[in-house]
Amino acid sequence: MTSHEKLPLLAFDTSAAHFAAALLFADRVILRHEPMEKGQAERLVPLLEELLAEGGIGWPDLKALAVGTGPGNFTGVRIAVAAARGLALGLGIPAIGVTRLEALAHGLPRPLTVVEDARRGEVYVQAFNADGAGPAGLVALETLALTGPATGSAAGPQALGPAQPLAEAIARIGAERALTPQPRPAPFYLRGADAAPPSDPPPVILDA
Repeated sequence: MTSHEKLPLLAFDTSAAHFAAALLFADRVILRHEPMEKGQAERLVPLLEELLAEGGIGWPDLKALAVGTGPGNFTGVRIAVAAARGLALGLGIPAIGVTRLEALAHGLPRPLTVVEDARRGEVYVQAFNADGAGPAGLVALETLALTGPATGSAAGPQALGPAQPLAEAIARIGAERALTPQPRPAPFYLRGADAAPPSDPPPVILDA
C-alpha cells in the first residue's frame, strides 16, 4: 500500500493564533493560512469547505484527515482535535494526530532540536535524530543550551527555517501514518490549562 491510497487528505491546525489547512493530493497541495486570534470554531468548517471546493472535491472524496494536536493554545488545540474526531466519525475515515513539534521537524536534516516559544519564559523542546524523536518537554528558556542545529520560533537567530508550511507537514506526516492503524487524535499538552477553578466556595445545598 502506498500513501497515495490515503489521498486526498485534509489537514488543519488551530494550535496558535491562526487557522492553517492543507489539502494534499498525489501531485499537488493546496494551502490556506489565516491569522485568527479568535473565532476558529466558527470558521473551521466554512474554511475547510472552501478548500475542498478549490480542490474540486467534496467531503465524501476524502480518504483521511490529519490534525495538529499541539502543544499550543489550549482552546485552539481542543477545537481542532474535536472537529477532526467528529468529521472522521461522520465520514468513516481515519483521523491522525500530528504534534506541532514533529511537524516543524519534518523534512529537515537530523540531528535537530525543535524549540518553540511557550511564553512565560519557557519553551517547548524536542530532539530528533536518525532513530526518531526524543521526549518532548517544557523548560525554562534561561536554562536552554543548544549544541547543534535547531528550528522553531525560539531557536535563536541561527535557526533553520521550516522545510514546509506547518499544515503541509501535518498533511504529509498524516498520509504516511494513515497507512497503518492509528489511535484517535488527542490533545498534546505539555502545560496545564490556563483556566483556574473558581475561588468562591460552592453553594450550600439545604435540605427541604
